[in-house]
Amino acid sequence: MLNFTRPFRDGAGFDTILVMLALGYLVLFSGFPLVYNLVMSFQEVDLFSLASFDRPYVGLDNYVDVLSRPEAWGIFLNTVKFVGISVAAQLSIGFALAIFFQQNFPGSTWLRGLFLAGWIMPALVVGAVWSWILAGDFGVLNHVLLSLGLTGERIFWLSDPNVALYSVILANIWLGVPFNMILLSVGLAGIPEDIYEAAEMDGANAFQRFFTITLPMMRAQLGAVISLGVIFTLQQFDLFAALTQGGPSNASNVFQYWSWQLSFQYYEIGVGSVISVLMILFVIFVAAVYVRSTRHEHLA
Repeated sequence: MLNFTRPFRDGAGFDTILVMLALGYLVLFSGFPLVYNLVMSFQEVDLFSLASFDRPYVGLDNYVDVLSRPEAWGIFLNTVKFVGISVAAQLSIGFALAIFFQQNFPGSTWLRGLFLAGWIMPALVVGAVWSWILAGDFGVLNHVLLSLGLTGERIFWLSDPNVALYSVILANIWLGVPFNMILLSVGLAGIPEDIYEAAEMDGANAFQRFFTITLPMMRAQLGAVISLGVIFTLQQFDLFAALTQGGPSNASNVFQYWSWQLSFQYYEIGVGSVISVLMILFVIFVAAVYVRSTRHEHLA
């Protein structure tokens, strides 16, 4: 008689159990919400039909509705600015800090830990701190600028439509720099020192070593950091909730916050689902481009 429990008692099937549990978790907490959101994007869903499941099928009407709204183009440009400036600044500053902390000097470990302290803080807490820094009447930033004579009047960073978006970008850059620094530090640590020493003996200066050795050998890490930076920045919601709430007059609104507003403030849940679907498709595209580029690099 066959004993089906013996392989598991011997430990041979334990890996199968772990894989099945992981798959079940992904299907339940990731796959189902994604499919459910996709279905709602083709339905007329509001506060009343959400509980009753009486949801008329509207086809692509929700998609047409979102793309034809007058505020959609401005929010799209805000999203591009938010992602583009944030990722570029986080990558540049993080790379510079990673190179800086590759040097051995007293206190480097403590300084690196101070940078990481900001990254492990919840984004809502970071948003609360930056709301005090950027406050127009009593904010630290205005006090410093006025004391140094760099401005003659107070700037209302969070309520001025000309600077509100850039204020959130500034907070997001501060939040994301440590993550970039850690990932890039790992890549830098993998470059053999012998290569730099040989290049230095051949007369290459610091800039030449950076562009001919560091950048080419960090291509895979840079691709990963950029891809993850785009994905994480598109998921950033808490800073907008804590600082500007998308205002004033959508001046700092982005797709991820607009989707929440449509769904949970205006109860246009079907329309809000459309924005989520479009963002998910873009994230999948970014991930596919990165995976394809790394595969070609390995084949080469």
